[in-house]
This record gives sequence, structure tokens and C-alpha cells, in this order.
Amino acid sequence: MAKKSSFVHLHNHTEYSMLDGMAKIDMLADQVNRQSMPAVGITDHGNMYGSNAFYRRMTEAGVKPIIGIESYLAPESRFNKSRIRWGEPHQKSDDVSASGAYLHQTMLAENATGLRNLFYLSSMASYEGQLGKWPRMDADIIAERAEGIIATTGCPSGDVQTRLRLGQFDEALEAAAMWQDIYGRDNYFLELMDHGLDIETRVRSELLEIGRKLDLPPLVTNDCHYVLESQAQAHEAMLCVQTGKTLHDEDRFKFDGSGYYIKTAEQMRDLWDSTVPDGCDNTLWIAERVQDYGEIWEEHPHDRMPVADVPEGYTPTSWLHHEVMVGLEDRFHGQQVPQEYIDRAEYEISVIDMKGYPSYFLIVAEIIKHARSIGIWVGPGRGSAAGALVAYALTVTNIDPIEHGLLFERFLNPERPSAPDIDIDFDDRRRGEMIRYAAERWGEDKIAQVITFGTVKTKQALKDSARVQFGQPGYQIADRIAKVLPPAIMAKDIPLKGITDPEHERYNEAGEVRALIETDPDVRKIYDTARGLEGVVRQAGVHACAVIMSAQPLLECIPMWKRPADGALI
Repeated sequence: MAKKSSFVHLHNHTEYSMLDGMAKIDMLADQVNRQSMPAVGITDHGNMYGSNAFYRRMTEAGVKPIIGIESYLAPESRFNKSRIRWGEPHQKSDDVSASGAYLHQTMLAENATGLRNLFYLSSMASYEGQLGKWPRMDADIIAERAEGIIATTGCPSGDVQTRLRLGQFDEALEAAAMWQDIYGRDNYFLELMDHGLDIETRVRSELLEIGRKLDLPPLVTNDCHYVLESQAQAHEAMLCVQTGKTLHDEDRFKFDGSGYYIKTAEQMRDLWDSTVPDGCDNTLWIAERVQDYGEIWEEHPHDRMPVADVPEGYTPTSWLHHEVMVGLEDRFHGQQVPQEYIDRAEYEISVIDMKGYPSYFLIVAEIIKHARSIGIWVGPGRGSAAGALVAYALTVTNIDPIEHGLLFERFLNPERPSAPDIDIDFDDRRRGEMIRYAAERWGEDKIAQVITFGTVKTKQALKDSARVQFGQPGYQIADRIAKVLPPAIMAKDIPLKGITDPEHERYNEAGEVRALIETDPDVRKIYDTARGLEGVVRQAGVHACAVIMSAQPLLECIPMWKRPADGALI
């Protein structure tokens, strides 16, 4: 176990808790490293969108990633879309969150099995439990997939603390006992946090009493929504962006209390060690228990690909060889195929076989053949795939790579670790038909479109910052700033940090806007807050082209999202 003087932040909201969390993953990694903390968690609201970026960045930084979620729990069944009240009408402010829509629970993956289960649970929450904007799971489905998961009583919006605020101690005790049975002893913790809030402190003694009765280990967290203490103002501004308010609106949504940042281990222990001695130590215990999730990321892409259907007596490789040779004969209109083409095809097939992609080529060829058979326009093939004679023989591309001196190795070679990439263009008007065909052909549970994330860009950050601080008149100030920004390069503006960072490559171009910042206090306020907003994830969308196809049901492999607008699987 790490030193008892250390601490691990397990409850953190990154930029993927959209317009609520702004602990940017890169900054989080740097700060945790700076404080020599051995591990750090991610628990975004109701989604696991940031899992991949978080895992890779923390691994790169030498910090153990602990992947989790702050789930939305349905107060009853996830299928019940009615809002539920547990208390009396006069207790409305203490009752189930969002007027009876959901409760919270913190969930962490202890190992790869637990992470796959969290992926599944978060996906099913979207598929089956969506109420408004909240994807909700429930005790029934969690009980089916609890293996490898560590959970807690959660924040003040958890079911145990909600019951306590309503004066329902017995019901709170019953709820905690139920979750302890579901997750198992030592896998369900009593979560404690302190931001100076009445809703935290007035139930703490009873919460600790439940912990003693059930022997629940205490766990201290800080519900971090940003990385640095100095970002509190920018976080308030971001909440105003979410709600359409300004910082001067008295009725705006804001976080009461303070301290929602990555505090030092010393700060956390000063706050808790004297009253809950094991609370900080147990963060280290969980970090020690969490095993590497590497097997999820180390699986080779071809291990997840569908296997092409081939005639009896053939393997995907031998059938690919057959189809390529037949295709070359067709390209030469039945004439003898030059030996140069046969040798090149044999070489390419050997590399494709060694890399494990015969099925990939056969499936792509089948998709294109189907599109042409029903009159859907298909492009001639773009990118490095034009260098593959195999693609030309299969009519995936229509450019002869030998005639044009194109190299196969630019597309795929033994030393290349990444998967091959064939860019296929279909008629936009009939793209939906191709997605439906793939879903019917290979299974609806194995086909999905791909999510994208819209982030707050430089000029938008300035506009948002100006509006939340100065209302509509702020837009005029933002326009003044935007007009003196250095010109965009490749449609990309200079990042706001680069304006005042002498080390940035475009610093010398930003003298005019820098002078404006230094001489106008209003501009300085807008700039400082905008820096915190820039790069924050604003909304989820769908990639214009990409579709993912899997050998296994996608629910068992990755987090999924059912888009509420049309039910599309993303």
C-alpha cells in the first residue's frame, strides 16, 4: 500500500460530465503527478465517455487509472418512468433528486470484469432506463452485473443519505444492507465528503451509525469538478452556460459550499483523519485492490472483427485468395493475368493474413457489392487503400496501383501496428440503407454509429465568458477581442493560453490581443474565465460517416448510448 500520508481522489468529474464537470483529463494527470498521488478515479455523471482517454493519459503519466461512474439510480424500477417521492410534500428539497427522477451511486471497476460490467450497465441505463436526460440503472440489473465492482453510498443525492434527510433511518439502513448484499462485504463503502454543506453534515452521525451497524468501511472523497482551486469561478461560469443564466442571476444553479478541486493529501487528511481515521487510508486500499484493465485495451482489433462467411472447405484467407484471383481475371477481361500482378497479390495476401485481416477485406467487399447491386453510388476509394492491389481486385477501389506506382506498404505492412483504413463513400441520401443492411446482415447488437464530442472552441469560450459575466452587452466585448486574435491557421485559432505564454509558437502574433487584455479590466475578466471554458466538452453528437462493427455484441465490449431523439445506437 502507498504511504499512509498519501491519498487517492476517487470521485472526480472530468469534462465528459458535460457542462457540469471541468476537470480536464490532461490537467488532472499533471496535478495528480505533481502531488505524487499513486492513482486517480473518473466518475462522470451517467456515462463512461471519457474511459479511453482517461485510461491512456493516466497510464502514460504513470498514474494508476481507476475507472468508474457516478450512476443515476432509478428510485424504483428503471422501467418506471414516473417520478417518485419518498417524503412528505414539505420535504421536497430533501427528496429524490430532479423532482423524483433519480438517485446517485458511485461505482468503480476493480478489474477488467468489473469495467466490462460498468460498460454494460451504463449502456443499459441509456437503453432501458432513460428518463428525461438521465440514463438510469436499478438494483435488479446491477445485481446481475455486480462482479468486479466497488460501490459506495454516494454523494448527498444517494439513496441512503436521501432517506436519512427525510428522517427514514430504518429505510436508509435497509437500503445500505441491500447494496452490501449485492456488491459483497468489503465492496460497498460509506462515502463521506465535506464542502461545508448542511445536507452533508446534518445526516453524518446517522450515516456513520449505519456504517457501524453494517460494518461498512468509510471512504473519503471530494466530489471534484475541477482541478485547481482557482478554477471555481470558471466552473460557476460553465454552469451558467448550461442553464442560460449569468453570474448575476440570484436564482441561477450553482454549487453551494466550496472546495470541489483536487486537494492535496495533507488537506484531505487534515479534514478527516481525526474524525474518520480510516476514511483516507481506504482510498489507498481501493487503489491497491484495483487491477490493471490493460486486457481491454490490448485486444487486437482483428480479434473483435466479425469473421466473414465463406464457403465450406475454405478459410477466410483461402477464400480471399480465391476472390482476389477471380477479381484480377475480371480486371483483365479473361486475359492472362501478368505475373507481376499475381506476385504482388500473393505478397499482399500474405501480409493481410499475417496481420489478421482477411475477414476485413471480404466484409468490405461484400458491403460495396451489395451497395452497387441496389443502385447506391459508391466512390472509387480514397486514401492509402488505393495502393492495395487486393482492394483493386475486389473492386473496393478502381485504381490500378501497379499502373500508377502506388505502394501497398503505405496502406499495410508488417511493421505497422494500426489497423488498415479503407475510406468508402456512399450516396449520402441512401447511407441509412447501408447501415440497416449491415445491422440485418451481421446483427443489430453488433453494429452502431460512432459518437463525437463538440468542445468549446476559442471564440465560443470568449462569447460564453462574456455573456455569463456581462449579459448581452458582453457579446460586443467578445467581438472586440475576437477581431484582434491572430488569424486562424487551418481553421484553428490560437489557444487562449498561447496568448500569454511566451513559450507558445504563436505568442509573438498575439501582441494586439495581449495589449487589450492588459489594459482593459473587463477584457481581462472575460479572458481569464474563457481559459477555463476552452476545450470543455459541450455536447455529444454522431459522426457523419463512421460505423463500428463487432464480432461480439457491442454491449459486452464498450459503453453505448441510445440517442433519445431517434433511438439510434451510438
